[in-house]
Amino acid sequence: MTTSEDSPKASQKSGRKNRGAVTIHDVAKRAGVSPMTVSRVVNGEKNVRPVTRAAVMSAVKDLNYAPNLAARSLAGAEGARIGLLYSNPSAAYLSEFLVGTLDESSRKSAQIVLEKCTTTSAAAERAAVLKLIDGGVAGVILPPPMCESDEVLAELKKAGLPSVAVATGRFNAEASCVRINDYAAAYEMTNYLLELGHRRIGFIRGHPNLSASAERARGFEAAMREAGIPIDKSLVVQGYFSYRSGLDAAEHLLSRRPAPTAIFASNDDMAAAAVSVAHRKSLDVPEDLSVVGFDDTAIAATIWPELTTIHQPIAAMAEIAIDLIIRIIRSRKGGGDPKPVDHLVTYSLVKRQSAGPLKVS
Repeated sequence: MTTSEDSPKASQKSGRKNRGAVTIHDVAKRAGVSPMTVSRVVNGEKNVRPVTRAAVMSAVKDLNYAPNLAARSLAGAEGARIGLLYSNPSAAYLSEFLVGTLDESSRKSAQIVLEKCTTTSAAAERAAVLKLIDGGVAGVILPPPMCESDEVLAELKKAGLPSVAVATGRFNAEASCVRINDYAAAYEMTNYLLELGHRRIGFIRGHPNLSASAERARGFEAAMREAGIPIDKSLVVQGYFSYRSGLDAAEHLLSRRPAPTAIFASNDDMAAAAVSVAHRKSLDVPEDLSVVGFDDTAIAATIWPELTTIHQPIAAMAEIAIDLIIRIIRSRKGGGDPKPVDHLVTYSLVKRQSAGPLKVS
């Protein structure tokens, strides 16, 4: 005598039921990846690392998983899932960048996946970008300093993922870029200080891992040379775009004898720090010392006196980057192969109260 469980028909029914109980989430858990990554593998998408693809296919085989329509529908959302990899010492810059990113992603119905890189080591950068890749993003936005990380760009290229680098100093053929002309902006700011009568000008460089820092230094030096003023190396100090580095740089500059009559800092955080040091030394800004910055972040208009600075439209640049990455993703889905573009955005010199004419003694 046989029971219903022993009959071939019942056995087939039971097997179908067991197979049907396996979900995309089960496969994702078994493989140690996200459901989105499983979806991309089973749908034959190319931008998945080989080791990840192998882990997913192994889990599919072990669990006898049969992809269903629900799993396939996840691939349709892929184009709206955008990674943003950040690691910026300036909270003011990052805040403004995120506002632009979230505003534009909301308008475009895109999902932003944020990933922070805690250090600038190659291992940390690689781990952070791989986390985004395994999370199933279709493209990645790279604000500074991630915009010029060789490790990050190499991993994204290997995975076949498009990226948009924001605020690079120069165009990089590995990714589309959204940037201003840092050289021209710094050149214009330096000439403004020269027009005010300043000749002994201190300069605080930006972080050495960014081409934008080098371009700003180039612009400063070019304007000084054209004015026939030799570059005093003791008045050019390395900064790192942080407020703390600005304090150290300003202390060094203002200890020189004779001291500079103006300081041009490569971002607003460092310029704000220079103003703070000047106040502590009982120097009037701009009567005794002019201080100018770069970026025009919120801090520029919240300190006293308000900073003369270069307005870099950070939020607008983030919006352009989101729009650009979505266009690239859609083009690729349609079979296109768009080439990286170099999108230059207009900057402006904003004159406020922190810079004034050279004091005549």
